[in-house]
Amino acid sequence: MTAATFERTLQSSQRVNWKLDEVFPQGSRLDFSRRFLPESLARVDATALLSADERLLLNQIRGHTYLRIFGLVEEFILPFVLDYARPSLDSDDWRTRALLQFAGEEAKHIQLFKRFSDAFEKGFGHKCETIGPPQAIAAKVLSHDPLGVALVILHIEWMTQRHFLDAVTDDESLDPLFKSLLRNHWREEAQHAQLDTHMVEALAEGRDEAGIAAGVDAYLSIGGFLDGGLAQQVELDLAALERASGRKLSGAERAELVKSQHQANRWTYLGSGMSHQEFLATVGRLSPAQRTRLEGIAPAFS
Repeated sequence: MTAATFERTLQSSQRVNWKLDEVFPQGSRLDFSRRFLPESLARVDATALLSADERLLLNQIRGHTYLRIFGLVEEFILPFVLDYARPSLDSDDWRTRALLQFAGEEAKHIQLFKRFSDAFEKGFGHKCETIGPPQAIAAKVLSHDPLGVALVILHIEWMTQRHFLDAVTDDESLDPLFKSLLRNHWREEAQHAQLDTHMVEALAEGRDEAGIAAGVDAYLSIGGFLDGGLAQQVELDLAALERASGRKLSGAERAELVKSQHQANRWTYLGSGMSHQEFLATVGRLSPAQRTRLEGIAPAFS
């Protein structure tokens, strides 16, 4: 990216920038008569194991988890972007400002998701646990090849946009406050994708085919690590459902729901990003062979 491109990216980001109290004021109340996640992400309606009320509860729990998972990933995105920017702080003022704007917005998103979680648990009335701690997850992710980490971040940005544009924006059944939160999160993440693409391309510069493959290996290794966490999260979500509904699931019911909800999580957080055409296009510019590799893997997470 040239200085002029960084300048345009920064100006675009500043135009859509919002304040926390504008999007989710203190004391905001969610509408628990409505769903939070679109069905294409939650995948709760197809099961006959749950009543309509239980499906609504699980949808809302999944909505809470959705933003908590985003909060977790922002915990490693923020230090990664700062570490990436630090060595060249004096080389290009527009680059520095654009990356620091990116980092600042990620920090704001972490605050937003924490504020949402407090409002959710106050209105929902039951504890909903999330995998963690965030610092341990961040440390594990950041221990990988930086190119792999940058690919994961780019995956997340395109995934965010896909979710909003394909599933959220036209769904009028969702809680309006939750939907507005997702819209504003998407508006800023749409700007970040440009900077993420730059980071990926800069970190890949000078690598041969084996070096690019090593970066994709790291990306897939992080994905496998996160997939294990998503499986654990399903168990936590079902425990929250039992507390909220007052009904203990049978062993067979739990096993079936674990299977279906884990696959739903795999699509939401892994498949929908890995198969995004813009993400694949970036990988393809680095290595057509690695794009083909990911295209072969992605269907397992659909």
